[in-house]
Amino acid sequence: MSEKMWKPVEIQDDRLRFDAFKNGEVLFGKKGHLPAMGWNSWNAFGSGNNETLTKAMVDKMIELGLDKLGYTYVVLDDGCYGSKRVDGHLTSDAEKFPSGFMAMSDYIHDKGLKFGMYNDVGDRLCSGLEVGTVGYEDIDCQDYVNWKIDYIKVDNCYNVYDNATFSCPRNAKFTFAPDIKGIRLIKVSDDGTTDKSKEMVFDALLDGVITGSRAFVEGEYVTGIGTFDGTSPDASPVDELSSELHFKIKASEDGEYDLYIDARCGAKEGSGSWLQVAVGQAEDLVVNYYYDDMLGEPGDTELYAPIRINLKKGENTLRLMNHRRQENTLTSYTRIQESFSKIAPDKDILFSICEWGKTQPQNWGYKVGDSWRILNDITFQVGSDGDPGTVSWEGAYTVSVTAQYNKAVIMDEFAGLEKGWNDPDMLVIGMNGMTDVMNKTHMTMWCMLNSPLMLGMDLRNVEKDDDIYKVITNEDVIALNQDSLGVQAKRIFTSKGVKPDTTYLRDNDRVDVLAKPLSDGSVALSFINVSMGFREDRISISPELIKLYLGKKMVNADAFVNADKYSVKNLWTKEETVISAAEIAEKGFSVSGLAANDNLTIRITPM
Repeated sequence: MSEKMWKPVEIQDDRLRFDAFKNGEVLFGKKGHLPAMGWNSWNAFGSGNNETLTKAMVDKMIELGLDKLGYTYVVLDDGCYGSKRVDGHLTSDAEKFPSGFMAMSDYIHDKGLKFGMYNDVGDRLCSGLEVGTVGYEDIDCQDYVNWKIDYIKVDNCYNVYDNATFSCPRNAKFTFAPDIKGIRLIKVSDDGTTDKSKEMVFDALLDGVITGSRAFVEGEYVTGIGTFDGTSPDASPVDELSSELHFKIKASEDGEYDLYIDARCGAKEGSGSWLQVAVGQAEDLVVNYYYDDMLGEPGDTELYAPIRINLKKGENTLRLMNHRRQENTLTSYTRIQESFSKIAPDKDILFSICEWGKTQPQNWGYKVGDSWRILNDITFQVGSDGDPGTVSWEGAYTVSVTAQYNKAVIMDEFAGLEKGWNDPDMLVIGMNGMTDVMNKTHMTMWCMLNSPLMLGMDLRNVEKDDDIYKVITNEDVIALNQDSLGVQAKRIFTSKGVKPDTTYLRDNDRVDVLAKPLSDGSVALSFINVSMGFREDRISISPELIKLYLGKKMVNADAFVNADKYSVKNLWTKEETVISAAEIAEKGFSVSGLAANDNLTIRITPM
């Protein structure tokens, strides 16, 4: 691929700018949905899925009655396409899907289920096939509509406009600003000349203000002007995850000024060569962008040629920044949603954004997506025909159940019925490495977190009334995920003794308590032992503490707190009790000891 093709696309729509991320505006007809439920081929079969296996999964979903519980989407993941486009169009792999995608779609729809497919915003899929959707968005979306898809999962491998993947590490130069040492400003006269005697000089360390948490001082420079890599588990997802360098400029008069930038260009994580220059803050009525391009070549260190900007008399905020890591990716995904909105505006297609949290999609994903992945795959040890694959409860990096949970559990404020859902990847119930207790707690976590419930196992290994069947068909737990109020649970207590709802914890030796408001005025409360050992914690939660954290998200918080008594149902044992307000005032809703990886989940209904 030529160097020219790697240059980021020009952003002409201000709705795709960083400054628009917090405005709450969804784009191109995106609709609100509850979390998706269904089956995806990847964890069970990887790239080895085929027509026969898919039909077997469809038949098993019907046999097990999963469709009646809400598991309706059947999604073909990577590995289903032919290796090359034909006349610009996607085709099915002739050996794996000899009948073609239309026949597969008909088979799934004839069973009363919904059909989902996969692609990638890059020029290749993650499997390496050169059939990614970039540049073919309109063609592909028309074909998807013709195949009557109901769901699309879109990956982020080989994204030609982003360095967030393994496709081209040198593209870091596009997603971080140069290291900044200082700036100079000279007023431009009406005749276009400048007078250097009226030059204003600003030092980055002395006069600049670093926003957010990404940038830092290194020697004489401010470096790291950009956005954290969200797939790294080290950075909390709730902080200000990008940084700008601001200068407060007091101009003596309105007019044009030449801006010179003393900078060092690079091509590595944290130090790039692409600069955005704007005057005005995001909350201002007008923000003017004056530059959005390469400032120089990696390795250059100089006072760069002037950028002409406009300042108003009085105080101005000059912003040096690079939000392209997020803006580029949003632009890539927007092209797909925009194509669907043009081709089939009345067609309701769920859009699963799968860029692994690289570009902090919790900030922008709601604009075009129904869900957005928050980390790398939950496991890289996927199965094959007859092999269930392997997953870990906890791991050193991102590939484990708890790595996903630990991040998702503090991301509730990013999710909602009118926004979309944090996606900690597919359910790994039924894979090697998961015990019966782990399966139950994993299911509880995903339901409380309003995560999509996409089964990833080989369903031929499941029989009615076996332990796995009982987990994935627990209607009381599924009801939490599919509750019409559409509110993700909030962590209201952790035994680590820190602020529970926003503190990012990766030490699993703890018990968490999650609270989730429900549409009938009840509250689901889940005590979760995240650790690999027995925990003796005695934890008591009062109605007042629940109200303190959930507040206006509850249907009627006052009625909940002031109830005379409560009906309490254990959602796994099905035991139901009625407890008086006096008893609750004395001991609260409580737990006394939890086995390793276990949970106690109750539904509390005020009476």
